[in-house]
Amino acid sequence: MSYQTLISTEDLAARLSDPDLVVFDCRHDLMDVEAGRRAFTVDHIPGARFAHLDENLSGAKTGRTGRHPLPDVAALSKWLGEQGVDSRKQVVTYDASGSFFAARLWWMLRWLGHESVAVLDGGLPKWKAEGRALTPSAAQVEPTIFTPRQRDTIKVDAATVLENLRSPAMLIVDARTPERFAGINETMDPVGGHIPGAVNRFFQLNLAADGTFKAPDVLRGEFTELVAGHSPEQVVHQCGSGVTACHNVLAMEVAGLAASRLYPGSWSEWCSDPSRPMDLRPA
Repeated sequence: MSYQTLISTEDLAARLSDPDLVVFDCRHDLMDVEAGRRAFTVDHIPGARFAHLDENLSGAKTGRTGRHPLPDVAALSKWLGEQGVDSRKQVVTYDASGSFFAARLWWMLRWLGHESVAVLDGGLPKWKAEGRALTPSAAQVEPTIFTPRQRDTIKVDAATVLENLRSPAMLIVDARTPERFAGINETMDPVGGHIPGAVNRFFQLNLAADGTFKAPDVLRGEFTELVAGHSPEQVVHQCGSGVTACHNVLAMEVAGLAASRLYPGSWSEWCSDPSRPMDLRPA
């Protein structure tokens, strides 16, 4: 069985000995970028490899490409192969922050054409709460060759957003907090506000009280109301730097609303060019 959106803790525990399973620990802290690596050395799910947001899941910053630009495809593919990922592998990603770092790697693998990738529903907190296996030991990894089948149709760039900014055929969904969306208490980026015409869907609204994703029918109802008649193909997700927006992409997939797209550069790229339209007023 191939898991392509979410996998339960029960199902992952039953498959830990599967040689065709690759698990990634994506723990990270935007305010302390080494916190995830430190936590990983203390304990992690057996067999997990560590994926660092800045080192492995992002490319070089230029000042105009946002805080977490997508990495070079060749470099990312090489790293994935070194971690034992190839077309036969079922990949599972997890973190300890509501799955938004895990969702970033989930989306990136889909971007490179790897469909058998799922996020651990409830993440490490649920795994630990259930008393499941943990280890501080590094995994024994057998390197392989990862061959990308790049799907650029699932993302858009700043030029595409600008070209369609006033078009009813595109709806931008911003995954940041309502305060940051409104330009209030902006601490991550030099300019506070949002892309004109965007609607706000704070990514944590996708989660139930226990940290797992809401039921598909609940998510479907919430997103259907949010996008107000737009088809999933017309929806473009963004956030501060293209990370938490992946959580909304995943939530729509869980809801059965497939084919929405990601603007990876997001607000941090958009606001780096003062010539681009910005809504800096409280929303």
